[in-house]
Amino acid sequence: MSRPRLKIPHVFVLLTLVIAVAAAATWIVPSGTYDREVREVDGKERTLVVPGTFEHLEKHYSLRGLALGDEVEGKASPVGFHGFLTAIPRGLEAAADIIFFIFIIGGAFGILQRTGVITASLNRLLDRLGNRGPLLTVVIMFVMAAGGSTLGMAEEFIPLIPVFLIVAKRLGYDRIYAVALVFVAAEVGFAASTTNPFTVNVAQGIAEVPLSSGLRLRIVFFVCALAVAVFYLLRYGARIKADPARSFMADDPFELDETAVDRETFGGRHTAIILVCGAIFAFILFAVQRYGWWMADMAGGFFLMGIAAMVLARLPLADATKAFVKGMEEMVVAALVVGFARGISVVLADGQVMDTVIHSAATVLGHVPRYVAVVGMLAFESSLNLLVPSGSGQAAVTVPLMAPLADILGLTRQTAILAFTCGDGFSNTVIPTSGVCMAMLSLAKVPYTTWLRFMVPLFIQLMTLSTIFLMIAVAIDYT
Repeated sequence: MSRPRLKIPHVFVLLTLVIAVAAAATWIVPSGTYDREVREVDGKERTLVVPGTFEHLEKHYSLRGLALGDEVEGKASPVGFHGFLTAIPRGLEAAADIIFFIFIIGGAFGILQRTGVITASLNRLLDRLGNRGPLLTVVIMFVMAAGGSTLGMAEEFIPLIPVFLIVAKRLGYDRIYAVALVFVAAEVGFAASTTNPFTVNVAQGIAEVPLSSGLRLRIVFFVCALAVAVFYLLRYGARIKADPARSFMADDPFELDETAVDRETFGGRHTAIILVCGAIFAFILFAVQRYGWWMADMAGGFFLMGIAAMVLARLPLADATKAFVKGMEEMVVAALVVGFARGISVVLADGQVMDTVIHSAATVLGHVPRYVAVVGMLAFESSLNLLVPSGSGQAAVTVPLMAPLADILGLTRQTAILAFTCGDGFSNTVIPTSGVCMAMLSLAKVPYTTWLRFMVPLFIQLMTLSTIFLMIAVAIDYT
């Protein structure tokens, strides 16, 4: 008899269960809090913890609190049934900027898809490189990784999943290969950050380290990390080509919507759309760095991109509107997953247990040798990302503590920042609370447990590489 396969519940069910566990933990884990102050970091106001101000809080237990919540001044209130039920709506509200950003770029890509530019460009690319899958893999992963490393791009790539499903199918690979082309490459770049404004720049600003300093080591790390990821994916692809039964999704028929794979000849209007939309996209990237653009600004840029494509393709307004709505519809699950995931941090903040976790880790790391401490920082940042799956958010709560702790341990603050970016970035590829991860897997129809079978070995390799570079950083007093 064959062993029954473990079935992972739908992503919404999974995240709801995690929120329930987090709510239950607020009744058990001691509560505490740090004082916080508002400071301007990299041109934006951020609320940061103040080192040395941690205080334990007594919990207020009551039957009312178990059902409806019962707040008492000066005490922590564990999350009751009401808090659990409202965590998801409040998470959606807290992540509204990202959610609507995903909807807008989904709509813009819907218009681009309707103009035929995506399919025509894809056909042309595959005609030229279709028999050289490894070369195409290297090129695509480098582009995605560069976007993640320099500009912190991740959510922006979610609408590309259907496109790369087509690429993977035509090259003879599976759905996992398609997700890895986009997601793994982007997250490797995000972790091996060079000028990522959402992680390394924020962390350097908080730690009072010159922005974009320490770039040489990070560039070398980026190249090494990307090489590990590319080699791993190419080996997996070669294994599938040699024996399709060795795919982790061998039983998947890998059927795609026929309308998405129709042949279309590349023409002059496609060139015009690519040039204009490429120029708009380049300006968006420039504005993120130069003008501090955020989600709403970037969404406006993508909206303009959709309008430009409509005009250049001479697409009737009614058709463009339908395409825009269809593009947004395809992003519904992907966008809402981000809000569900945010509900976890909402619950932990309500129960005031997050600061206790951070304080306990900082206390332990303060009493070990520096080579052990830097690995401990990496492990802590990776684990905390399960609870705070936000790069800039995690920087705001951990870097103010890890930077002065590094001073005490004889580590450079730059080394502590490297531990933060590696821990925050690489863990995004395996944790179920990463909105981007779960959104892409849902869009590609890849089960989470199946993804883990593929990803965990690569995750271990990347964390090992991170440990090696952190050891080097300690040895050379990385600045």
